[in-house]
Amino acid sequence: MADYDFDVLVIGAGPGGYVAAIRAAQLGLKTACAESRETLGGTCLNVGCIPSKALLHASELYEEAAGGALAKLGVKIEGMSLDLDAMHAQRLDAVKGLTGGIEYLFKKNKVEWLKGRASFESADTVTVGGRTVRAKNIVIATGSSVTPLPGVTVDHDRIVDSTSALELPKVPGHMVVIGGGVIGLELGSVWRRLGAKVTVVEYLDQILPGMDGEVRKEANKIFKKQGFEFKLSTKVTGAETSGEGVTLTLEPAAGGAAETMQADVVLVAIGRRPNTEGLALDKAGLQVNKRGQVDIDHDFRTSVPGIWAIGDVAPGPMLAHKAEDEGIAVAENIAGQTGIVNHAVIPSVVYTNPEIAGVGLTEEAAKEQGEIKVGKFPMLGNSRAKTNHEPNGFVKVIADAKSDRVLGVWIIAVPAGTMIAQAAQAMEFGATSEDIAYTCHAHPTHSEALKEAAMAVTGKPIHV
Repeated sequence: MADYDFDVLVIGAGPGGYVAAIRAAQLGLKTACAESRETLGGTCLNVGCIPSKALLHASELYEEAAGGALAKLGVKIEGMSLDLDAMHAQRLDAVKGLTGGIEYLFKKNKVEWLKGRASFESADTVTVGGRTVRAKNIVIATGSSVTPLPGVTVDHDRIVDSTSALELPKVPGHMVVIGGGVIGLELGSVWRRLGAKVTVVEYLDQILPGMDGEVRKEANKIFKKQGFEFKLSTKVTGAETSGEGVTLTLEPAAGGAAETMQADVVLVAIGRRPNTEGLALDKAGLQVNKRGQVDIDHDFRTSVPGIWAIGDVAPGPMLAHKAEDEGIAVAENIAGQTGIVNHAVIPSVVYTNPEIAGVGLTEEAAKEQGEIKVGKFPMLGNSRAKTNHEPNGFVKVIADAKSDRVLGVWIIAVPAGTMIAQAAQAMEFGATSEDIAYTCHAHPTHSEALKEAAMAVTGKPIHV
């Protein structure tokens, strides 16, 4: 062991990497974490999940006040205005507090932060910021970055990505979002609430790829009512910037005549790709697969002994909480324990208003596996949603027709992201729809809609 500088070296301090490093240190392993950013936390805490939620929350409050929703509740505000600088400041404050918290946890758990970009020299040796270190175990947790779109060059001024979309100094008159997925809809929501006209251009025939079909259609209807414009089955083939803004060239996805569209700001949000460039994986004996990821086994081992991979750089959904769970599991596996992540039960959330959340199989995927039963309950029939003036959405429970075991749950509701946790936990324990239906839920709460949807699986909902 004396030949090694560390028992564990984690490359990347995002949600997967920093969690893996802390858990490894907790298990008594001498641990270091290589990170080139000035702050810890990766994309999620610095320029992703956290700052976007800070803006989403603030913009929701602004819209409630500016749009008259608060006035209808008897809360009248005179002379209200938008202070965008202050809104950005509270976003930055949230980021500062959380990234600083991770640095504190590193010190508390004696995790050494190696500052700089890591690059393999061999299967157990890495250079970081001019320093060469050897580690018995190396965990690749380098995350992902924005996928570029050919013909549309991001300049972080008129044409922005998910990072620079958080930094816009003023509300654009017209924002075009390229990509109808989670990131595009969330950031588009922020600027729409603050006054921008928002048009979403999506290559597919519906928004939110990969989600339950009924949820995708209902979400489209809700967002249209909110003022979103959608151009589906459409591809963007080019963009030209000028002092006036951006001129986009669009074509039907199936082929056809081109057209142009003017925008003040264009947000490119077509997805993310794994970060492997600069790692010199070949020197470690590793290669990436067709998707640019590092293949792993059930325990997160790569094909090279002593090298592990987790998070966005490994196969599976690119979600922070998936990476966190894998971070804990990989550290426990390295320590000789049994670290497990059930990849069949990983929830996903879209933090729009209402939120959209799902876990397990979509109705379409469940039908392909066999006979199913489906229960639905509208939020319109939920008493807490009624008192809060939140009628949009529904809860859907998908169960196996023979065993009644829950296969998937899909929710459109204001607190769907919180509600989905119960569904995920129930599925982790192998719950049936009857188990959820016969569990007492507090009244009045949004979560009663999940109980009612579970009751609807066997045809016995009460409030619909």
